[in-house]
Amino acid sequence: MTDSGFPEPCPLCMDTLRDPVTIPCGDTYCLECIKIYWDQYDHVGVYNCASCRATFTPRPVLRRNLPNVGSPDPRDPQRLPELTPFPYLQHDSLCDFCTGRRNRAVKSCLVCLAYYCEMHIKPHYESATFKRHKLVDETGHLDRKICPQHEKGLELFCRSDQMCICVLCTVREHRSHNIVSAEEERAEKQKVLVVTQSDVLHIIQERMKELQELRHNVDVLKGNAHRAQGDSDKLFAEMLQSVERWHAEVSQLIQANLHTSMAQAQGYVERLEQEIMELQRRDSELRQILETEDNIHFLQNFPTLSVPPEPMVPKVLINPEFSFSEITKTVTDMKEHLDDICKKELGTISKTVSDTPVYVLIPRSGGRLKAPTRADFQQPKHRADFLRYSSSLTFDQNTAYKELVLSDSGRKVVRKKTVQFYPAHPDRFDGFCQILCNEPLSGFRHYWEVEWTGEFSIGVAYKSISRKGKNSNSLLGYNEKSWSLLCSDSGYSAWHNKMDKDLLEGVRATRIGVYLDYAGNSVSFYAVAESMELIHRFQAKFSEALYAGFGVGSSVSICSLEKNTRPY
Repeated sequence: MTDSGFPEPCPLCMDTLRDPVTIPCGDTYCLECIKIYWDQYDHVGVYNCASCRATFTPRPVLRRNLPNVGSPDPRDPQRLPELTPFPYLQHDSLCDFCTGRRNRAVKSCLVCLAYYCEMHIKPHYESATFKRHKLVDETGHLDRKICPQHEKGLELFCRSDQMCICVLCTVREHRSHNIVSAEEERAEKQKVLVVTQSDVLHIIQERMKELQELRHNVDVLKGNAHRAQGDSDKLFAEMLQSVERWHAEVSQLIQANLHTSMAQAQGYVERLEQEIMELQRRDSELRQILETEDNIHFLQNFPTLSVPPEPMVPKVLINPEFSFSEITKTVTDMKEHLDDICKKELGTISKTVSDTPVYVLIPRSGGRLKAPTRADFQQPKHRADFLRYSSSLTFDQNTAYKELVLSDSGRKVVRKKTVQFYPAHPDRFDGFCQILCNEPLSGFRHYWEVEWTGEFSIGVAYKSISRKGKNSNSLLGYNEKSWSLLCSDSGYSAWHNKMDKDLLEGVRATRIGVYLDYAGNSVSFYAVAESMELIHRFQAKFSEALYAGFGVGSSVSICSLEKNTRPY
């Protein structure tokens, strides 16, 4: 642990230890880091500590420190695979003097031309007979340490031919050549290897940082996909509810028209039935009078019965122009329009997604390989480029200061002198006239524009920013959890973590564009124009979702943005 109480970082990747292992000198590294670092010295057979430069032979066996609380699950697919040396660097020579089961050799003798284990090498250390014998660490390939022509140990180096030779080689094959001892040549070449080792260590550190950033971006990509899936599911559920609602409206329309039509028809039916009954009664009276034998009775009723009956109900015909099939046709048109819209929009977004690469592979050049950066991705330059990343934002009333009034469907906020009686809420700012938006911003790129009057500040903040009190912890841009640009008639200033920076005066813009490149760790502010004039850019490594935030002097309006938006 460091004096500050935080765990010591890995000396190679300079990040929190992952699967920590302690090597014989006492220094601790990430298991992956030290394995990759030592793999490059397998051909030498001598391994050192990158911190204290202690050397080890043979290569120490690495075992995770116990307890290993907090180490990643070994089943995690993001972990590096267990790396092993290349086959031609591996060695496992056995002792030439063991009987039965042979032990692993730890030394080889260039005079005896034999391998020795720890037990059988003891006479070379204890007996004067072997005093002049040359012992070397067992790194395999003993035959390569012997001159193939003279069968003598290779002790010299010919600089003229750049090869190791024995003493007898100097008599004929390498006579008059520039010859030095192997130790002297090693000392010269070791200086080169030290520089190379430094370069390798630097590259390892770069690669570790690349690996960490790539894993972070993969996590961001996953989170972005999960959020997109969730938003898609929510919106389609709302669309289905909307379709169900319109379905109910159409059903209600059909039933209402059917009920009205049936009520009218029932009235006509009843009146026709009544008229038929009256006519049947008249027919009965006529039949009786025609059959009577009383002439006087017949003549007295003739005037009344001889009058033709008046029709009581007009003839009813169904209007051939009225048909419920018109409703069916209209619903069919609605379905076709919906299908056309979905096909068109899905085709557009599919093309956009297909044309936008998830990764850009940058060839590494030279000895020190170049790591791809966010600058290697195409950056927006013109306003039309920024509009591709436009985000629809709305103000969160639960965060509004007591003097702020929202309107225009939550897209405009105005400061009033009278206090608004908002209900108490833990997210509400009570010390500064500030407000945040509802929508969390993370993943990759987002862009929005605002119009303003009066002095105001615009920026982004974590949800965990303080909302209570009149201090720097809750002032937008004046703490480590927020970044903001203060805009006034006199110019601009950039604020972050109790530091403010006055910016060069430029044209006062009544419309400010904010471009958040979350994965690229930057948030930029622009004076909106066709060429987009950059006011200021913050570089920061974001660790939480961000929310658009505002300090309101008079009024702020979030602009409605579309790819073919109206002129600004």
